[in-house]
Amino acid sequence: MSIIETRRQQMFPVLDAGQIETAKRFASGPARSFAPDEIVFDVGERQAPSWLVLQGSINTFRRDGLNHESAITTHRSGQFSGELSQLSGRESLAQGRAGEEGCTAIPFDPAHVRALMIGSAEVGEIMMRAFILRRVGLLEQDGGVGSVLIGNSGTASLARLVEFLRRNGYPYKVLDAEKDPDGRAMVERLGVQQADLPLMVCPNGTVLKCPSEAEAGLCLGITPELDPEKIYDVAVVGAGPAGLATAVYAGSEGLSVLVLDSRAFGGQAGASARIENYFGFPTGISGLALTARAFNQALKFGVEVAIPLEVQRLDCGEADRRSGAPHRLMLNNGVTVSAKTVVIASGARYRRPPIDNLARFEGAGVSYWASPVEAKLCQGEEVALIGGGNSAGQAVVFLAPKVKKLHLVVRGEGLEASMSRYLIDRIRALPNVELHTKTEIVGLEGGENGGLTGAVFRDKRTGETHTCHMRHLFLFIGADPNANWLSHCVEVDGKGFVITGTGFADGSVEREVLPYETSRPGVFAIGDVRAGSIKRVAAAVGEGAAVVPQIHEVLTEG
Repeated sequence: MSIIETRRQQMFPVLDAGQIETAKRFASGPARSFAPDEIVFDVGERQAPSWLVLQGSINTFRRDGLNHESAITTHRSGQFSGELSQLSGRESLAQGRAGEEGCTAIPFDPAHVRALMIGSAEVGEIMMRAFILRRVGLLEQDGGVGSVLIGNSGTASLARLVEFLRRNGYPYKVLDAEKDPDGRAMVERLGVQQADLPLMVCPNGTVLKCPSEAEAGLCLGITPELDPEKIYDVAVVGAGPAGLATAVYAGSEGLSVLVLDSRAFGGQAGASARIENYFGFPTGISGLALTARAFNQALKFGVEVAIPLEVQRLDCGEADRRSGAPHRLMLNNGVTVSAKTVVIASGARYRRPPIDNLARFEGAGVSYWASPVEAKLCQGEEVALIGGGNSAGQAVVFLAPKVKKLHLVVRGEGLEASMSRYLIDRIRALPNVELHTKTEIVGLEGGENGGLTGAVFRDKRTGETHTCHMRHLFLFIGADPNANWLSHCVEVDGKGFVITGTGFADGSVEREVLPYETSRPGVFAIGDVRAGSIKRVAAAVGEGAAVVPQIHEVLTEG
């Protein structure tokens, strides 16, 4: 059963008279009347208000870039329109038209929606739950809303875009360019070559040929327009658990916050199939579900999130640091943003084993995470996974029930030194997992279509090699700090992790260095990128929360 069938009352609640009067105090404008069938809000409209119906009704429809339209629901007196787009101000995913009797409704623009959610706990809880469930409902629908992807199934370029949309919680539908009539017709009509696939059809009808994530984000309205003149209280680089925690706590305390990430919210944690040792979730929770909650919570407190925008450089500058000049971040789209403080939460990038032809198969059989997308691609096949840490263990437990056989490859003597006991026990109970200790993969083989067909295993004790035929290889061998963009502005250790709690040797600031502060005053580092941090989701969240009082201390100085 769909979520609309099981949780309709929570998705489309009716406010009582008292709740309506409470909501009215937060409206962004006076009540407005609409004629029958008049458009109240439209697909692609930015900053579209949420409308609280007083009289009449609003019929809502979903529509994709191929102009397929279907009804979602009808909002009547005491009900409100909108979903998470109305919280963030991003482009609307639905259209609303006044019913046959017309409609009178009160508008709540994104800022006033957030004010209502914070100002009235009762109504705010109802609205937030409804917004989240409505987005989930849009995600579970088979097309008819959001983006349409047209490409050849199993290709790396299509998988890349699917993962980008999935990780960012954006609805989409995939059409096979050869087998689906609509997909084939679109390709033939546009005269598209194979090199141009996949196509992305945005809700406004714009067609992109094999777009980058940045191009897709702009077309879909995911990426906001940033004001280069604005000076934020804090800019957070990285939307993983640490960065999102900082955003939530800083935003809830009234600071203006900008979060920047080059791909999606969640970081590496967002790619975890299941986190079972996070405090408060005894049955476990997927990394995407956990970080999506934090992302929505940050939006609720007015945090601006800019995805996918990459910070290319932190401007060190030559000015006297006591002047109070803001820090400047140079982005890959040519925009420079300014903030009084900066939090480095850029985490780590996936480590690559020394296999000569590895790059050839990245995205074409080699993956650095195990999401439902990859699980579907390798269902019923033989796969291999390299790694002996907890992330590797979680991936094994997630993938094994879906594949024919899983080869777990570790360089060491076993798993005990690097993996939690509960994961080791669970892996040993899986009948289709074969553990290869003191083993490494030294080569990859591919077929005519460019995809992976096998891997060469080498026994480190004997030097003997053998080829294992497979189409998918998962790499979970750790990560290196993602700190190259800092341009030597802050001190790092021998491995490139950012050092905190020491610095200011030039005497430019007359106070002690704060615990999470770097060698540059007002610039902090938290989470996996920080030297000495504990590489756990809970620890990252804790650091994200703990850095906020230190940010306040610096802002008070200014």
